[in-house]
Amino acid sequence: MTASALSPIANDIASATLTRAALLVAPALDEAVKRLSPSLQVPVQHHLAGGGKRVRAALSLVSAAAAGSTEEIGVPGAVAIELVHNFSLIHDDIIDGDTERRHRSTVWAEFGVGSAIIVGDALATLALQVVLDEPTSERVRAACCLVEATQLMIAGQADDMAFESRASVTVEECLAMESGKTSALLSCAVSLGAILAGAPDATVAALSEFGSHLGTAFQAVDDLLGVWGEPARTGKPVGSDLSQHKKTLPVSLALARTDERTTELRRLLENDLSPADVERARVLLEECGAKKETVALADAHLTMALAALDRVPLVPGPKSELVAIAKFVTERDN
Repeated sequence: MTASALSPIANDIASATLTRAALLVAPALDEAVKRLSPSLQVPVQHHLAGGGKRVRAALSLVSAAAAGSTEEIGVPGAVAIELVHNFSLIHDDIIDGDTERRHRSTVWAEFGVGSAIIVGDALATLALQVVLDEPTSERVRAACCLVEATQLMIAGQADDMAFESRASVTVEECLAMESGKTSALLSCAVSLGAILAGAPDATVAALSEFGSHLGTAFQAVDDLLGVWGEPARTGKPVGSDLSQHKKTLPVSLALARTDERTTELRRLLENDLSPADVERARVLLEECGAKKETVALADAHLTMALAALDRVPLVPGPKSELVAIAKFVTERDN
């Protein structure tokens, strides 16, 4: 999706890293879930059985290694960030009314809304328990990082919901919302491994910036998929973000213009959209240059993310893995 092509070697590195991370985190994640009451374990296991790439967990593990420690040091952070991420997914499914995720019924669809809310709450609390099992100074700092990122993520989700009822939002407002909704947790994921490894502040800051820019690039690509993604790949209807009146980057960029296309687009988005309206909106967004601008923005933030890694000394092998993961998660096809 982004302008820079992902080489086969980088793809292989990313895939191998994500696979290794998933295998390393799985036992610790399973042990953490066993700490929940039996009535909560069933819906949690149902949700986690859907899988996922474990990108955030991988970033936590690899950042620990990049900072000069071992991946094992980053495991508590990796488990915690996965628990928070999945708590947000379970609640998002309720908010969006989605009945399927990863080709399985969502928790609320399978067990009810009340159960899904409690399950999400339990995962968020469990994440802190995992980090603070051994309240060392590094773990306390990691917990503070996790709490702050979680609050930013929740604020971003609140803004995203509020924007749906607004006629338009500025590009700056959209980027701020997405920074909280997506970038905060990715930034935290990369920071956690370095924090647990006792890395210098400059190293933690550089990795945090890498994750923040990566989050913006990732969300920009996700916004593109929300408009132009193929249902077979996204698992959502064509133009699903348009149908839900989400003020994503392509829409915000388009509505910042003043011409005949955006006037027509604004008129369309003020009402419920039929399939024909969705298709017309997709055409208008592309014709006015919003798609091209969103791709350019994703590329720019990916470039800034990679540049952040060059500001501090990092272990070469893990650094290469961070680069490969970044390119992998921003190179998603339509």
